[in-house]
Amino acid sequence: MAKVTVLLCFCILAVFGSVNAHTEKKKVGIYELKRGDMSLKFTNWGATLVSFVLPDKNGKLIDIVLGYDTIKQYKNDTTYFGAIVGRVANRIKGAQFKLHGHTFKLVPNEGKNMLHGGPKGYADVVWEVTKYQNKGHKPHIVFSYHSFDGEEGFPGEILVTVRYTLLAENQVTVVMKAKNIGNKATPVNIANHAYWNLGGHNSGDILSEKIQIFASNYTPVDSDLIPTGKIEAVKGTPFDFLKPRVIGSRTRQLPKGYDINYALDGVHGGKIRKAAVLQDERSGIEMELSTNAPGLQFYTGNMIKDVKGKDGFVYKAHAALCLETQWYPDYVNQPDFPQSIVEPRKNYKHVMLYKFSTH
Repeated sequence: MAKVTVLLCFCILAVFGSVNAHTEKKKVGIYELKRGDMSLKFTNWGATLVSFVLPDKNGKLIDIVLGYDTIKQYKNDTTYFGAIVGRVANRIKGAQFKLHGHTFKLVPNEGKNMLHGGPKGYADVVWEVTKYQNKGHKPHIVFSYHSFDGEEGFPGEILVTVRYTLLAENQVTVVMKAKNIGNKATPVNIANHAYWNLGGHNSGDILSEKIQIFASNYTPVDSDLIPTGKIEAVKGTPFDFLKPRVIGSRTRQLPKGYDINYALDGVHGGKIRKAAVLQDERSGIEMELSTNAPGLQFYTGNMIKDVKGKDGFVYKAHAALCLETQWYPDYVNQPDFPQSIVEPRKNYKHVMLYKFSTH
């Protein structure tokens, strides 16, 4: 396989005005990371990945993530295109949990449950760009957010950062950190919600793409997509992607598509290990994802319905997929699941490592 060069440099392209974010006003802008034919764009509204352009196997430049053309569209977005989500990603049953003898009631935004941190989670706030470096052997950009005690019902005051760094010619890391600076313990589960279509954001659906997920088990869910508390083997089920399989070959058994958490193999001491490999035969692009998180949400864009995206292209169901590394959904109410509770003065760290190549 020929490696795709991923070298990133950073420049502010535009400023679109100011927005209230808790107690202060911050500028909302678009930031580009670029070198050669590779280009990534972000907005600090939700620390969102707006575009990811790279050459396919024939040298044609394609954008492989879903998104919008304007900041206004991101502010009205309900799909979380490219956003950082939290304080606790995924679903919390009944929008409440108990911690250290106290019950915390959260703000529901999916029926009676909470999804991705509530109606004003991290995807819907303005982040600060606190660092960027476009020279040297490790160019990087850092988004920061001060999450206050009581935000969407969560206890504890935390400082959150998301850092994108180039480590090598074909490797990019996303490092999500949080430091508890208050006096209350809090759950933290920050996730990257990029929507990937390695054939190009405007190429149709992802059902022809091939995926391998390094997980022998998954967490079954109820009708509200809340885990039942069980952890079951994927063998003999449509959730078995231990070997590379075409996504569309399994959807006959799951007509609505996938929206399920995998219990990743090799969870020992928070070490980074391979979580998934995604391939697109049309473009020849392969993406390998590794993480230190115990879970991976595989979502095939089932609920996308006629969403007008970049360049006016209309996204439909299965227009892209998400590979959200995470702690398991509703872990705050499931004591047998891996836990991510950050005590006062303690830290949280979630790492994603992407490797891109063409073949």
